[in-house]
Amino acid sequence: MIVNALAVMFILAPSAGGSPNDASPPVITPVYSPSFPSTGWYRGNVTLNWSISDPESSWTSSGCDAKTYSADTPGTKVTCSASSAGGDTSSSVWIRIDKTAPTVTVTPSRVADADGWYNHALTVGFSATDLTSGVVACSPAVQYTGPDNASATVSGSCSDTAGNTAAAALSFKYDGTPPTLFALSKKLGNRSAQLAWRKSSDTAVIEVARAPGRAGAGETVVYRGNETMFRDSGLIVGRTYEYRIAGIDMASNRAEQKLDIVATGALLTPAPGARVKAPPYLVWTAVKKATYYNVQLVRGGKKVLSAWPSRPGFRLRRTWSYNGRRYRLRPGMYRWYVWPGRGKITASRYGGLLGSSTFVVTG
Repeated sequence: MIVNALAVMFILAPSAGGSPNDASPPVITPVYSPSFPSTGWYRGNVTLNWSISDPESSWTSSGCDAKTYSADTPGTKVTCSASSAGGDTSSSVWIRIDKTAPTVTVTPSRVADADGWYNHALTVGFSATDLTSGVVACSPAVQYTGPDNASATVSGSCSDTAGNTAAAALSFKYDGTPPTLFALSKKLGNRSAQLAWRKSSDTAVIEVARAPGRAGAGETVVYRGNETMFRDSGLIVGRTYEYRIAGIDMASNRAEQKLDIVATGALLTPAPGARVKAPPYLVWTAVKKATYYNVQLVRGGKKVLSAWPSRPGFRLRRTWSYNGRRYRLRPGMYRWYVWPGRGKITASRYGGLLGSSTFVVTG
């Protein structure tokens, strides 16, 4: 019995490599510092160590030394291997590091409308590239509609899978408000028209277009500049002209108003063929050195009035006397004439006919 006991003890004694009762290999557990992130990506240095456990026998290991990783990497595989009497085992992990934020690109939906300025709604989008963990999200596109600002800014950001975020902004000039034109006026001359206006301080240029235009054109730009007045000449007496006066700012916003005129010759008011209800005030261009004028009014081919005002204007009445007869301003068409005179009226020193025109009394 003693011999048998010793034999049993000899059989159960562990060998130099471990216990003959070790039925399982070592357990290997990776240990991270800092702890493993939920995204699977580190944004800074990480130290990897290994915990190896085999309570039944001693073990040896390979590739299990602690190591710190600092460089960006889309994935570095690290393997720790261990052996014991219970067998061989290994554990592999991936180290992923991304310290670098994405590169953000800001993209406007179009080029500037005029001279670097945008003058209506602008959409600004955001995109990015990330060579390591990849882009996960960017700010949604932004539509800018104001306020007007020479230094407008739209900002956004993008993030990568590791949680790095980068912001970017687009700076631009924005003006969606047209300038202002006001106090438009017109003054007729002999085959000419003088237009005047006032403008807001943000008006960069004034453009005047006329229809009909010059040389048979339907419309012609007859003025472009920064003044507050323009005189157009060479007009055809009796023709109706439409002038479009536009104020344009640096962003090409336009404010436009219209003026219509009927061109006159030397006889200015009323315009040729004008329809009036009240007795009109007849106005003509002054003649140098003229001391008086002779105004004659004709109705139905018959002269019904002759007057000698000293100034280039004459107010008609509802009724008047001429050559011993009483006349009334009845409905119908009237033609009037003007001659300039010099010296005394009794001398009857007249110049050439200044002009003639018509108006219609509507009653």
